[in-house]
Amino acid sequence: MNDTDRARAALQSIPPDCDRDTWVRAGMAAHAAGLDFEDFDSWSAQAGNYDARAARDTWRSFKPGKGVGAGTLHRMAGEHGHQQERPSKPPKRAVVPPPAPRPGMAPAEVWARCEPATWAHGYIERKAAQGVPLDTLRVVPAGDSLRIGGNSMAGALAVPAYAADGTLQSLQLIPPQGKKMNLPGAPMAGASFTVGERVEIGRALEGELREKAEARMKAGVANPKENFPEGVGQSRDLAAKAAGFGNGNPLYIVEGIGQAWAIWQATGRAAVVCFGWGNVAAVAKQLQGRALVLVPDAGKEPQAETLARELGCSVAAMPQGEANNFDANDLLQRDGADVLAALLESAAAPEPAPLPLSVSFADELPPDFTPPDELLQGVLTVGAASILYGDSNSGKTFAAVDMACAVARGDEWMGRRTEPGLVVYLAAESPASLRSRLQAYQQHHGVRVPDFAIVANPVDLFASDGDTTAIVQTVREIERRRSKPARLVIGDTLARLSAGANENSGEDMGLVVKRIDAIREATGAHFLVIHHSGKNAANGARGWSGIRAAVDTELEVTDSPQGRCIEITKQRDLSSKGERIGFRLEPVTLGTTKWGTPATSCIVQPADAPAKAQGKRMGEVEGAVVEYLAGVKVGTRKSEVVKHFAGRYEKGPVYRAMKALVTAAAIHEAAGMVCIAEVAK
Repeated sequence: MNDTDRARAALQSIPPDCDRDTWVRAGMAAHAAGLDFEDFDSWSAQAGNYDARAARDTWRSFKPGKGVGAGTLHRMAGEHGHQQERPSKPPKRAVVPPPAPRPGMAPAEVWARCEPATWAHGYIERKAAQGVPLDTLRVVPAGDSLRIGGNSMAGALAVPAYAADGTLQSLQLIPPQGKKMNLPGAPMAGASFTVGERVEIGRALEGELREKAEARMKAGVANPKENFPEGVGQSRDLAAKAAGFGNGNPLYIVEGIGQAWAIWQATGRAAVVCFGWGNVAAVAKQLQGRALVLVPDAGKEPQAETLARELGCSVAAMPQGEANNFDANDLLQRDGADVLAALLESAAAPEPAPLPLSVSFADELPPDFTPPDELLQGVLTVGAASILYGDSNSGKTFAAVDMACAVARGDEWMGRRTEPGLVVYLAAESPASLRSRLQAYQQHHGVRVPDFAIVANPVDLFASDGDTTAIVQTVREIERRRSKPARLVIGDTLARLSAGANENSGEDMGLVVKRIDAIREATGAHFLVIHHSGKNAANGARGWSGIRAAVDTELEVTDSPQGRCIEITKQRDLSSKGERIGFRLEPVTLGTTKWGTPATSCIVQPADAPAKAQGKRMGEVEGAVVEYLAGVKVGTRKSEVVKHFAGRYEKGPVYRAMKALVTAAAIHEAAGMVCIAEVAK
C-alpha cells in the first residue's frame, strides 16, 4: 500500500457525519496528502447532510502549502481507531476496530437485496454497452431504503468490488443518470472488479465466455438482452475475433467500468476495474506477473508510465491532444470498436526513465578502435585540458604562443601536425607582452596569423560563474564571425585566472578546475592553462596537486645551461609521455625605445632537447605529502599524515612516501614526528 492508498484509507475511517470544522479540517489534510476531489467527495457523500456544491466549493478553497498538513489526516483517523499499515511508532492509545456499517449497509447485505441487472439500465445505455456481460452485476431494487449523501440509491447499478482474496469488500453504486457513489463504511482500497474472464497468457478467449458469445451471436435480434444489437459498436463475430488474438493475451487495467466495457466490446478481452486512478497501483501490484496493460484516461499518462516501469508492464494511452479524462469508452463511442482495438494493440512498454548519470556498457562498444582525436600531434587532444608550467623566464609563454600560432595557421609545430582552427588567448597576466610576442612571430615568419583572438580583460574563474559564461559567449561569437570552430583556449596564467583563491586548497582550486571544464565542454575547444613551478622545481607545478590529476596532459618547460626543453610529464590518452621537445629563443628587434635602444622580443626555434637530469622526480604521493606538511607548518605525527590521506591513498604508499622524502631531505623526522624542510617549502 502506497502513501496515497494509506491516506485514502485514513480518510474513509473518519466519520463524515461530523461538524463542519472537523469536516473542513479533514478535507484540507486529505488535499495535503495528495488525494483528489473524487476521494473527498465520495467520503463526504456518505454523510446525511451531504451538499455536493458545498463539497466542490470547499475543495476548491484549499491551497497547496496552506493550512494543515498530511499528518493531520492520519492523526484524525487514529482518533477514530484507524491503524496505519506500518506505524512508525507504537500507538499511544488502544486500537479501536473500525466502526461497523449501519444495519443493512454492509456490502453483503446490500448485495443480497439487489436484483439482476439488464441492458436497459440508464447507465449502460449512456455508455453504449448493450451486450456486455451482466452475470455479476445487479441493481438496487425500487423502494430500497439505501441512501448515500441524502440521495436514494434505488435503481442504481451495483458493481461489486472484490478484495484480492475474492471476498466482497465494497460496492460502487451508479444511478441511471447520477454520479458514482461508493458504499459508506466499506473502503475501496485494493478492491477491483473484472469485466470478462481473465484468460491465462498464451490462450485465446475460451470456455464459458466463448460459449456465451456464440450463443448470443446465434440468437438473432429478437431478444436484445441476449444478443449484440447493431449500431452500438459491438462486433457480431466476437468469438472468432477473440480466438484470433493469438498468444500473450493481455489483461487491461482501467479506472471505471465504462472503460472496461468498451475494451471488452472492442476486443473480447478481460479488463479490470480499479474504481479510480488512486487504486490502480494497488490492484496492478496484486496482478503483477501477468501481461498487464494500463489504459489511463487522458492526462494520467505520466503516472501510468511511472507505474508501468515499476511493474514491467505496458501502457495504451489515449490519442494525443484529447481533453483530460477522455477515456476508452469515449473513444469507442466516437470512433468505433476497430479504432479502440487498434489503440489497445499498439500498447507498449514506456521508454526507460533517463539515468541521472551518463552510462554506457562495455559490450555495446564498437569493435573498431577510434584513436584519440589529436589537436597537436602527440601532444594535445581535441576538447581536453592541459597545463603548461615552468619557472619564470623559462620560455613557457613563448612556447605557448608558438604552439598557438601553429594551430591558428594550421601549420606544423616542431615537426608535428596540427588541426587548424581558432585560438582564443586569455591574456589575463600581460596583454601588452602577448601583443609584442605575436608581432615578433609575424615579423620573423613573414605572415599574418589569421585566427588568433586576444582577450585583454581580467578573467576570474574563482569568484563566480560570470566570467565563465562570458568566455563561452565570446568564443561562440568569434566562431560565428570567422565561420570557423575554436580549437584552442589558452589561460595565461592560472594565478591570474584564480585571483583570490588559495592555490593549495582543493576546495578553492576545485572550483577553478570545474569552470575550466565547463568552458571546454561548452565550446569543444582544448583548454591549456599556463602555470608556474613551485619553489622546488622537483615538486612540479605550484599549488594543489589535484590540478595535475584533473588535466589530460601536463607539459613542463625547463631552462638549463644545456638548453630549453618541453617535457610531456603526463599524458592520459596518448603514448607520448616522457617525450622531450627542445627549443631555443631567438631575439627579434621590433623597433627602438624612446632612449634609442633596441626594443626586442623573441621567437621560438627548434633545437635539440638537452639530456634529462638524473635527479628523481617527486611522485604524486610524495608531492601530496609535501603539500600537506607545507600547510601544517609545524611538526605532526606520521600517523596523522596517514589519517589525513585516508580514502585517497592507502597507508603503505603514504609511509613509503614519507620515508623517501626524509631520505631526500625534503622533510625532517624525529621521534615519529615529521615536518617540512626548508628545501621543500
